[in-house]
Amino acid sequence: MLKVQEIRELIKLVDQSNLDEFVYEVDDCKIKMKKNQGGAVAVSTQPAVQPAAVEAPKPQVVEVAKTEVKEEPTTVETATADESLHKITSPMVGTFYHKPTPEADPYVKVGSKVTNDSIVCIVEAMKLFNEIEAEVNGEIVEILVKDGQLVEYGQPLFLVKPE
Repeated sequence: MLKVQEIRELIKLVDQSNLDEFVYEVDDCKIKMKKNQGGAVAVSTQPAVQPAAVEAPKPQVVEVAKTEVKEEPTTVETATADESLHKITSPMVGTFYHKPTPEADPYVKVGSKVTNDSIVCIVEAMKLFNEIEAEVNGEIVEILVKDGQLVEYGQPLFLVKPE
């Protein structure tokens, strides 16, 4: 079951987004949010109970125009390199910040060395600024999100080459 703070954060994110409707289902709870034309968010919660006999939707036939796609050649080296990189992921839904304050330098840049307890960014959720640690020793290879971008739970934020 979701906590009140988590529901409030979802309402805030839906309200700030371009979504008109949002449905979240987990275990035995279902939360449905709809925006009114005035922009206000209406929330309803109900048990997520599936009816005993639900008819599966019939597949639809869709025609797709055929376009020629040129594929980039992939090498075994790039595939192996990607698999060897560690992903630092967001532990929550919120706003990604690369710096502690707008005037400060970023926590890390591409090429920065990090330890498992190095702070790499902040994810702000409900006015709480949560410092995210690298959780691995290595070098930052790529930053996958932009400063101020909304991030989802589990979304990769950084790629790190472990030492």
